[in-house]
Amino acid sequence: MEDVTSKTWLEVALNGPWTQKKQSGIPIKVEDIVQQGIDCVNAGASIVHVHAYDEQTGQQKEDVDVYKRIIDGIRSKVDAVVYPTVPASGMNPIAQESTGEDRYAHIESLAKDGYLEWTVLDPGSCNISHYDHLKEDKVGYVYQNSERDVRHGMGIARQYGLHPSYAIYEPGFIRLGATLHWRESTLEPVYRLMFSSGFTFGFPPEDYALTAYLNLLDQVAPGCNWMMSGLDVDVIPLIPRVVMEGGHIRVGLEDAPFGCDKSNVELVEKAAEAIQTSGGDLARAAEVRLAASSAKREALAGM
Repeated sequence: MEDVTSKTWLEVALNGPWTQKKQSGIPIKVEDIVQQGIDCVNAGASIVHVHAYDEQTGQQKEDVDVYKRIIDGIRSKVDAVVYPTVPASGMNPIAQESTGEDRYAHIESLAKDGYLEWTVLDPGSCNISHYDHLKEDKVGYVYQNSERDVRHGMGIARQYGLHPSYAIYEPGFIRLGATLHWRESTLEPVYRLMFSSGFTFGFPPEDYALTAYLNLLDQVAPGCNWMMSGLDVDVIPLIPRVVMEGGHIRVGLEDAPFGCDKSNVELVEKAAEAIQTSGGDLARAAEVRLAASSAKREALAGM
């Protein structure tokens, strides 16, 4: 039997919260998001991450019906894991006092109606500052995920059988996420290691930084599924190391350097080629689902 746990997952993040002012190529309209999602899956991606937008204002909007149209539109043509975002004060237009119940309301609604397999769940908070803004003396903001909000999101993940996708902005996110996964008994999380060249959080996309994260994962989450990604960053140069270490990759215009002149499909094609050149074998969505549930059990069984 083929070992699906050895295959490389390729995720595409189609748009993010940036609006077209910062990343002109991101899709805003539902039909554009759907078509780009389909094209990216046909190019090698098995996971699609999307942000819903208000087409009239060009601003992000957590609209359940819009997400359903996106998910239905992609899945009607290709098999893929498709999952939405969770809004955050400072990054998205929501009230500073928003609670976990507010932030995860659309996730719960989509999960209840059977639309989700994964959920965004970021176990920690950090300062979000960009070097360009710091040069101009512009103040950044706090990307805030209180433990209470995280636990609320985990409760939804546990209730509806969703895999949490952890964005790891700082090493402490791994430690808290691993402990809360044990405490809250969710399905296996995916640890998405966040690197950046433009923002000051975490690490730059360097080999030593990946080593540090992998050493920490070995201590607190042995056998977990992990992925390399980031914001305002090019992760392509580290793909050979990621494939060698058994990790996975996320690319797309949400994550790419600001002002990127490539399309989502071109970014996926470039990553897919790098994965295969490095000896990796791209996973299909069905293989991702199987590996997401089995990799940790196999690792623990061998200890």
